[in-house]
Amino acid sequence: MKVINLSEHNSILNDFLKQIRSVDIQNDKMRFRHNIERIGQVMAYEISKTLTYKDETINTPFEAMTIPQIQNKIVLAAILRAAIPFHHGFLRFFDEAENVFISAYRQYGRNKNGNQEIQIVTEYLAAPSVEGKTLIIVDPMLATGMSLEVAYKAILERGMPSDVHIASVIASQAGIRYLKKNLPKNITLWCGAVDPILNEKKYIVPGLGDAGDLCYGSKL
Repeated sequence: MKVINLSEHNSILNDFLKQIRSVDIQNDKMRFRHNIERIGQVMAYEISKTLTYKDETINTPFEAMTIPQIQNKIVLAAILRAAIPFHHGFLRFFDEAENVFISAYRQYGRNKNGNQEIQIVTEYLAAPSVEGKTLIIVDPMLATGMSLEVAYKAILERGMPSDVHIASVIASQAGIRYLKKNLPKNITLWCGAVDPILNEKKYIVPGLGDAGDLCYGSKL
């Protein structure tokens, strides 16, 4: 799996990352959602550089000219709920893309030894065929990697894509290792930043907290 960490190079992306991480800024929900959306736009632009293009002739008011146009049939997949503004950022650039919506959430329990374990539950999938298309799965926080693995395998019920990109705002090193072990090598993972630690609740540290709660409020 190819991993691209966009924060390794200075760009406006780092300003957006500062705003979503800072406790002095992030509790403004509208601003938080807007910054997640803007990070989606930055990533969509970066991914667009890797796609397939073909010259297309158009007529301007003065003469004909050729402009390279994307040939890929793109499907954007959002893992509910935190990915909604991130997905919207991608959709602003890939405005003709088809869309997948899938729920994947953690369910906490105890094993027979009394230790906490996490199971990933999916209850909803709305998706077109992804056969032969470019699949972009967006999820702002790549913590353990388990949700992305479950979502990816569920989406494959709709066909085999020609190529796959995964986009996360912040990824943990543990989550990256998990995906490298459990997903095909030809997938590209795009990260806004990579953080070193998962705490005992499997949250990314330093991270930013719970992206879904910061977008839409706390849940029971």
